[in-house]
Amino acid sequence: MKNPAAAHSQRLVDLLEDALVREGRLWKVPGYKSGRIQGTDIHPIQHQDVILWLGEMTRVFQFCPETFALGVCVLNRLLATVKAQPKYLKCIAFTSLILAAKINEEDEVIGSVKDLVLQSGCSFSTAEILRMERIILDKLHWDLYTATAVDFIHIFHALLISGHPHLLPPAGSAPPAIGHGRPRQNKPFFCQAAPWTRQVQHCMACHQLWQFKGSTLALAIITLELETLTPDWFSVFTDLLRKAQIDSSELIPCKEMVDEYLSNLEFSLPTNAVYIFDSGAVARLQEEKGAWSPTLQLSYY
Repeated sequence: MKNPAAAHSQRLVDLLEDALVREGRLWKVPGYKSGRIQGTDIHPIQHQDVILWLGEMTRVFQFCPETFALGVCVLNRLLATVKAQPKYLKCIAFTSLILAAKINEEDEVIGSVKDLVLQSGCSFSTAEILRMERIILDKLHWDLYTATAVDFIHIFHALLISGHPHLLPPAGSAPPAIGHGRPRQNKPFFCQAAPWTRQVQHCMACHQLWQFKGSTLALAIITLELETLTPDWFSVFTDLLRKAQIDSSELIPCKEMVDEYLSNLEFSLPTNAVYIFDSGAVARLQEEKGAWSPTLQLSYY
């Protein structure tokens, strides 16, 4: 008879491998030349600012972190594919977020394109958004869904608690404050995905970190936390590194840059912002064979 724990762990490894394959096929970020996105007049700071704005819109629309992460991935893939003009950057970003929402969010959460535009305070027309949707879908061959850094946070977290249950918080304990930085050494900290999700969202807006894939970024954040979580962090880390098939020569510089960026980041969480990790999300991904290729609902309002 099969060991249920071993079978569960293997399903998680299979899920991780599927995500890595999809990331390897679709991951793309714009290249830079002479301080601009190659072939355009878009400066990295403009690119970074529009991603920060997408984070703000994600909170306004009450979208989940997965939607923000996918929207950023769609934006980056398009900017790496076409020579976009700066005047269209915000419209491209806004449309990327809407397309991501159509994949990840329930219809009642999304609402109508017209309502989203009004909430954003932008002057786009519905026709402009629909036209941009068609351009993005055409340029990216209707293949928008890729495993994002937030997805990898969820998968790595599930692998950690599956193999190392002592890293879970005690029953009834209060969750840690959700911020950008690493936990203080003199306070207990446990393996929870919500703070890591918040950190990875911030890192996705840092243009110096765009050179790293989402899987590498997610593992770098988790590794920094593992160093404070458990004395045997290195054995836990090497197990994740092996399963993630990430070269340590790529992870180490990413980890150093993430550590510096998060240490210097001054961040205060809005009072109405709550990020909750859905522990059932990974289980649902395991059960659904089409987890990495959902149907895109192109219903226009």
